[in-house]
Amino acid sequence: MTQNVTAAPTTGSPSAGEWWRDAVIYQVYPRSFADGNGDGMGDLPGITARLPYLRDLGVDAVWLSPFYASPQADAGYDVADYRAVDPVFGTLADADDLVRETHALGLRFIVDIVPNHCSDRHEWFQEALREGPGSAARDRFHFRAGRGADGALPPNDWESVFGGPAWTRVEDGQWYLHLFAAEQPDFNWDNQDVHDEFRSVLRFWLDLGVDGFRIDVAHGLVKAPGLPDIGHAEQVKLLGKQAVPYFDQDGVHEIYRDWRRILDAYGTGNGTERIAVAEAWTPTVERSALYLRRGELHQAFNFEYLTTGWDAAALRAVIDRSLAAMNAVDAPATWVLSNHDVVRHATRFADGDEVRGLRRARAATLLMLALPGSAYLYQGEELGLPEVTELPDEVRQDPAFFRGSGQDGTRDGCRVPLPWSGERPPFGFGPVEGGPSWLPQPDSWKDLSVAAQTGVPGSTLEFYRRALAVRRAHPALGAGRDIAWVPSPEGVLAFRRTTSAGSFVCTTNLSASPVTVPTPGTLLLASAHVVPGAGPDAAGTVLPADSTVWWAA
Repeated sequence: MTQNVTAAPTTGSPSAGEWWRDAVIYQVYPRSFADGNGDGMGDLPGITARLPYLRDLGVDAVWLSPFYASPQADAGYDVADYRAVDPVFGTLADADDLVRETHALGLRFIVDIVPNHCSDRHEWFQEALREGPGSAARDRFHFRAGRGADGALPPNDWESVFGGPAWTRVEDGQWYLHLFAAEQPDFNWDNQDVHDEFRSVLRFWLDLGVDGFRIDVAHGLVKAPGLPDIGHAEQVKLLGKQAVPYFDQDGVHEIYRDWRRILDAYGTGNGTERIAVAEAWTPTVERSALYLRRGELHQAFNFEYLTTGWDAAALRAVIDRSLAAMNAVDAPATWVLSNHDVVRHATRFADGDEVRGLRRARAATLLMLALPGSAYLYQGEELGLPEVTELPDEVRQDPAFFRGSGQDGTRDGCRVPLPWSGERPPFGFGPVEGGPSWLPQPDSWKDLSVAAQTGVPGSTLEFYRRALAVRRAHPALGAGRDIAWVPSPEGVLAFRRTTSAGSFVCTTNLSASPVTVPTPGTLLLASAHVVPGAGPDAAGTVLPADSTVWWAA
């Protein structure tokens, strides 16, 4: 007997053109993927040269974090010019080459867009500083008078996500809002110039041929009228868990309905759809689903899933809620375990034991790839890379680290450059053996490089390649709306997916001990070695602790 996830009535299967409903999308962090010129910083030519690796891995699309002109105060998320490539990454011609080569290899290309804030070096902000209080230039941002007799106190009690006040005072006495670093002033989306500018930016990159956008801080563009106080000092710790007047305001949805009309105008169907993906940290997955209503965005990152620990009951609950919420708006669920802002999941799941962490990471990957919808991979997870936790303070560059509060720890540990080959750093990251890399790699990564794992049975890289190949080939995997839970022992998750062309079962043992489960069909893939059962359950299969198995059923 099975239990079905609650779903809204179906509106029909996806058309052949809706490639994004089941896409596996690989995040490239440009400064850490591949260095083409040997200066220690990843760049666009380096990425272009390594594209065949991504094709052979088996992903459907590539998403690049920002490579725009920027002072790099926050690794490119402080944009000075949205239509230019930062020289550290290459040129606009290099970007054009990268898009063309990505398409030539049968992959889609998605870029970051950063509409909540820009760099303090952006020409608009520099103009606002020059023209002073009351000017039209200042209205493009949130400039306010301070509180107190001499205006020496910030206009309200909002805190930066990176820690400390969300306001900085300029020489003429006014304050400007920055929800992130002081070098990242927030745009005022009540200003029509801001709307017009970003429509133009979208069209610029769509004309270059990109297939979509990942929208940074998609939940942050609109602020509550009057910028009211929050009233407590625990704002950063509670972000994404409670309503605040600067995130997830209902006014953002009209912006995205406008953007969707632009995207639709560039797509003609049959696989040409241009898409937008929301980075929306909201209190609930149901709030995230509001960004995906008809006529708005295509996908939203499932951060509730990403932040769920290695626990069977908790994962089952978030899977059920995610599918129900997305089905209600006829959007695909998305699943993600790591990105450039969080500790790598091989370390998050480790509980202090690196071997256990990798074992759980592999099992979590198979579970994620078996679920209906689209999946996101973060560069290096296919190599089993752990978080680098022992970076010297002098090499760190994450602004959250320097603020002294805010986000826990630092994000630099998940951004260390990839190891490609060789016996010593930078392990083929750049063209010169022993050359520089902007963050140092651990010596132990020589055993985790692409070259060290390629063709090695049981390696994490070959495991990912096999998983993506099976996912692409099996008719019951990829796009879909529902799963049917299969009764399982405590600590085990098992579900079935069925189409007219075939049936599939995924079983994950999240417990600390081996478990014998019924064998539902032919073994397709396992994250660890599995063996036939013994004794009265001889017809079953023994799943090791922290393992996932796929069966054709």
